[in-house]
Amino acid sequence: MNGTNRTSRKHKSKQQNRRGARSNQGQNTSGTVSKKQQAILNAPVKLGDEVLVTIHGIGSSGEGVGRVDDFTVFVPFALPGETVKVVINMVKKTYATGRLLEIVTMAPNRIDASCELYGFCGGCQLQHITYEGQLSLKTQKVKDVIERIGHQNPDLVKPALGPKEPWAYRNKMQMPVGGSKGDIQMGFYAMGSHDIVQGTNCPIQDEGNNIIAQACYQIAKEFDIEPYDEHTGKGVLRHIIGRIGQSGWMIILVTATDYLPHQEKWVEKLTERIPQVETIVHNVNGKRTNVILGPKNNVLYGDGTITDHIKDLQFTLSPHSFFQVNPEQTTVLYDQALEYADLKGDETVIDAYCGTGTISLFLAHKAKHVIGIEIVEPAIINARENAKCNGYDNTEFIVADAAVEMPKLYKAGVRPDVIVFDPIRAGCKEEVLTSAAGMEPKRIVYVSCNPATMARDIEILTHYGYELKEVQPVDMFPMTAHVEAVALLTK
Repeated sequence: MNGTNRTSRKHKSKQQNRRGARSNQGQNTSGTVSKKQQAILNAPVKLGDEVLVTIHGIGSSGEGVGRVDDFTVFVPFALPGETVKVVINMVKKTYATGRLLEIVTMAPNRIDASCELYGFCGGCQLQHITYEGQLSLKTQKVKDVIERIGHQNPDLVKPALGPKEPWAYRNKMQMPVGGSKGDIQMGFYAMGSHDIVQGTNCPIQDEGNNIIAQACYQIAKEFDIEPYDEHTGKGVLRHIIGRIGQSGWMIILVTATDYLPHQEKWVEKLTERIPQVETIVHNVNGKRTNVILGPKNNVLYGDGTITDHIKDLQFTLSPHSFFQVNPEQTTVLYDQALEYADLKGDETVIDAYCGTGTISLFLAHKAKHVIGIEIVEPAIINARENAKCNGYDNTEFIVADAAVEMPKLYKAGVRPDVIVFDPIRAGCKEEVLTSAAGMEPKRIVYVSCNPATMARDIEILTHYGYELKEVQPVDMFPMTAHVEAVALLTK
């Protein structure tokens, strides 16, 4: 803190000069300054200032969090316990961000990142800390939101569960293609942008996906394929996607055009170089959008699907199928949800955001009846097929918005013993929570990819007579800032 204050005093006169020079820029046409503009002008740091910051926490994107004169400063690649020298590169009303210049005091769990693209590629945020340190940070991240947003006892949060091996876990790869004809680029988006960092070898990808990426990049160069330009909307090849299943590998070539140049040669070269390939699909996405896959698939080789397993359950995957990208940790996550559900065999269970039915089928193994609800119709079609394929006739899947269907089921007198939530990052709509509470299940199991919105929803459920019993964080994405969690609430 003393170092921070000294640095602040050192720059005080310089800041005052800048404040005066910029005061006219902060005024609107009537000569007044808005509250937001005034707050920025009054901030203790300004663009270009070099300051010392002591890091006390971690942000939602893995960045270090510190303060200068009680003003929050976010510093990417800084760790709790470190004192760092930064240059301020953005100032907002309530916070600033700084670029790391020097580590003055180093955290004991800091290590050198093993990937040569780390810091350029935006895929990973925590390679600079030991894996034990990552699990500790992720546990604390869940504790913080459970206490601050959920207003619950943070001691209910257990230590995060990680895999035996935190590398080479991703069974799905999506690589953007860019550059220009004759100079094609393929790799990863740079942090905070759509600039492509060239590279076809990622240490968190299953090695099969790296093989797919390298082969596709070489073939695209051999054929001199014109890459897609997202700024002009012109060009051909947009993305290369790889999926590694237990039956074989899937390759998806995404183009902006209805045709794929050298289509037959693509198939010939890919199957020759990668014998593990089970199917090759040409996907057409002609829209100027950030959505990767378009609606149209042309199967070039195989039947357009691969199969994968979670424990003894088999799932057929098509290009649009959602499936967890970390098979080992998916089992850990779903086993925890099943343990919290505590099924004895005579229960009715509602899976309110069932997707393709992965959790539903885990539940169906021990429940009397499972009702799955999902707004995406193709996912429900997959869920029904998956139930049939795995021999479960005690499931029903409904195409509907849970916020609409849950009140309907409540009015129809459906009273499940257990309700499972596995919503998108935005969490549950309040109509879903109120309907669920009205059904008075004995247990509610909340599976979350965003602990902050889970904490918000837990706080709402406590007002309807539910008590938080336990939260188990699960690290599905080592080396990144993401963490998933499973919570148990009882009536």
